[in-house]
Amino acid sequence: MKMKLTAAFAVGLLILILTLLICVGIGSVYIPVGEIARILLHKLPGIQHLITPNWELSSEKIVLQVRLPRVILGLLVGSALAAAGAAFQGVLRNPLADPYTLGVSSGASAGAALLIFFGWQYSVAGIFTLPAAAFICGIATLAAVLKLAGDKGKIPAESLILAGVVMQSFLGAIVSFLTTMSKSTVNEILFWTMGGLSLRGWAYNALLFPYFIAGLAVLWSGARRLNLLALGEREAAYTGLNVERTKLVMLITATFMSAAAVSVSGVIGFVGLVVPHMLRLIVGSDYRLLMPLSVLGGGIFMMWSDLAARTLLAPTEIPLGVVTAFVGAPFFAYLLHKSKKRREGRAV
Repeated sequence: MKMKLTAAFAVGLLILILTLLICVGIGSVYIPVGEIARILLHKLPGIQHLITPNWELSSEKIVLQVRLPRVILGLLVGSALAAAGAAFQGVLRNPLADPYTLGVSSGASAGAALLIFFGWQYSVAGIFTLPAAAFICGIATLAAVLKLAGDKGKIPAESLILAGVVMQSFLGAIVSFLTTMSKSTVNEILFWTMGGLSLRGWAYNALLFPYFIAGLAVLWSGARRLNLLALGEREAAYTGLNVERTKLVMLITATFMSAAAVSVSGVIGFVGLVVPHMLRLIVGSDYRLLMPLSVLGGGIFMMWSDLAARTLLAPTEIPLGVVTAFVGAPFFAYLLHKSKKRREGRAV
């Protein structure tokens, strides 16, 4: 298992590094991958003297001050959403669960929109005020969705998705109302409804990074417990697992990560649905493999999506949430169709 994890992680990490270099290089001014690598290596302590700075100063500024912080932020946001999606699917034993379809992202977005509308986004804890509000609203939304979907202690997949749609519609109406009523903050609120990484510098990376690391540490350390939950709650309880406590910790942590991601990027859907499920088809359902690979896969998926958003119709930038929806919505429909076929097969 350890060798399999090491090999898979090494391949994923290599793809991630190549993706990062390519995404940093492509834009209105093309910068070769080799030059980007030299610029980055030149900034590493201990080996600066080994790299001769033979590039234009403008290229270095573009890489370090414009593109790299945006690409890194996309990596963090995608990784957080994918890891959260994997955790939701593991706890609820439902491949259709993710921060977007469960309404968590919409709840976090509505909380952020309320703060922006009233001008309170820095009023309590400075730059940490917005993620805190997004987290609280995301938790409240998840609780409401689970309450609506619950049926005698069980959570049917159809009811879960329906409850998520209901909450998304309600929270979307709140955001739309705030957008209509706002004047000076209308553009900021619209950002949350469509998602994007434009004009996001290193400060936003610094804001999200501790939330991401803390959440990932909890989810990755709970991979074995997620494997036990996959056997069924009763079977997991027989092994000595505290099922309710495990579910609560995992759900809160996953909501914590997705809410923090939404707080810096706005609503970006389907990442937590598509990435873990595709990886599950490739490497199986062992969360000791699935969780770290979801982190890598989510980052790779988001970086390519952001590259498409800013280059396909350049100089016009497509909202990032639109790009991920173009990929995720058909995949979501495929999962629903597959689930329907499976139920019909069992009925026969």
